[in-house]
Amino acid sequence: MKLSVALFFAGLFGSLAALFVLLSFGTDYWLVASETCGTNRTVAPGGVALEQGDIFLGQPGVESPPDAMIYHEGFFWRCSFRGNLDDNPHLKTWITNQPSSKVCIPAYLFPFPVSDQTHNATAYESAIIYRGFWSVFMLIGVAAVVLGGFFIVCAAPFASHRLYKAGGGLFLISAVFLLGVVLMFVLWVEVMDVVQVYEQHQRMTVCDSFQLTISYGLSFFFAPVGIAFCLLAGLLFLLIGRSVRMHC
Repeated sequence: MKLSVALFFAGLFGSLAALFVLLSFGTDYWLVASETCGTNRTVAPGGVALEQGDIFLGQPGVESPPDAMIYHEGFFWRCSFRGNLDDNPHLKTWITNQPSSKVCIPAYLFPFPVSDQTHNATAYESAIIYRGFWSVFMLIGVAAVVLGGFFIVCAAPFASHRLYKAGGGLFLISAVFLLGVVLMFVLWVEVMDVVQVYEQHQRMTVCDSFQLTISYGLSFFFAPVGIAFCLLAGLLFLLIGRSVRMHC
């Protein structure tokens, strides 16, 4: 009876772990960012923007949020499009809210906000190498959770303690590598100077009032949930494998 309950919860946790890990891997919302340059515009009735020095005879104009370049990035793609910051940037980046004119480029070659225009060659190559390690860790974590689930499915009909232990170990390996993925991403955004260098470059070359806002997206928050379920499932499957071996 206890073994069947443990198997139920281990299978549940393992399924949830695979679900959240695959959502984190397959959706391009690890990072959400917006760039603005300038202040709010005054818009006359009818949606016509009034520039400095324009005279409008009629009802007073209303303040309109400034145009912004909005980004979202994940494992595969970095997408950008223009829009007004009248809503939450996270809502702007949903698939149903994005304009057809958005541009997507491979995130591996151009990790936000690094590019060969804004950073020197050494910094750009270092960013590509860093992103390469991040991608490898991500792939190992995803492959481990998928392979672990396959071992558990194969172990169920035969009550094989070796397969249960192997599956549990793979879930724990997945948790370790995905934890490294999350920590590396936090270091990239919060600790390393790539964001500050980009902001300085844009203020010198684009406009003095350039502002960059960066936040974590849903894909980022899916990862810790998947890690927690990987740890729970891995430990339970290891205990189940030990219990099956003792009863053999």
